[in-house]
Amino acid sequence: MTAPQRLTDRKREAIIQAAITEFRANGFEITSMDKIAATAEVSKRTVYNHFPSKEELFAEILNQLWARVTAEQETSYRPDLPLRDQLRQILLAKVQMMGDNNFLDLARVAIAATIHSPERAQNMVTRMGEREEGLTLWIRAAQADGRLKPVAPEFAAQQVQGLLKSFAFWPQISMGQTGLSPDVQSKVVESAMDMFLACYQL
Repeated sequence: MTAPQRLTDRKREAIIQAAITEFRANGFEITSMDKIAATAEVSKRTVYNHFPSKEELFAEILNQLWARVTAEQETSYRPDLPLRDQLRQILLAKVQMMGDNNFLDLARVAIAATIHSPERAQNMVTRMGEREEGLTLWIRAAQADGRLKPVAPEFAAQQVQGLLKSFAFWPQISMGQTGLSPDVQSKVVESAMDMFLACYQL
């Protein structure tokens, strides 16, 4: 029973990777399920067995992207540790994730497929809004502990992540720049923390 299951999982992953490749190369609208099947080296029927439609396949790619974005969900607030040490761990993990080529591939696909479709973009935003990510939860917990000012946690989280993305995400997505070296990643994180803590730490 396990061998066929593993084969099924491998085919599913091959289909997802083929879809990412085709969406990146040709865009969402032009890419066909036939082409995805050919790139994945599986039959069209196999593709439809896993994903009833191209929209469903795209939704799975977005799910994988969001799973990466929220991977730091387990980073819980610690009242016994300095805020800076905790925040450094969270932000470094985010910057390192943004530099991952697989993550960047998924992000490019998502952005390209949603930029000309407000409805598709709204669905993505709604899906992402259903689960609060780790930094927002951490900020809320630090506020409850009396260590951060009472600002909206979602706003503060988006603000500090914007500082990271201006160096570690948007130049790579929009201008094809190479990822940041570990030294530059650390510099970006330290600077973002300086600004965040200067503004919100009590």
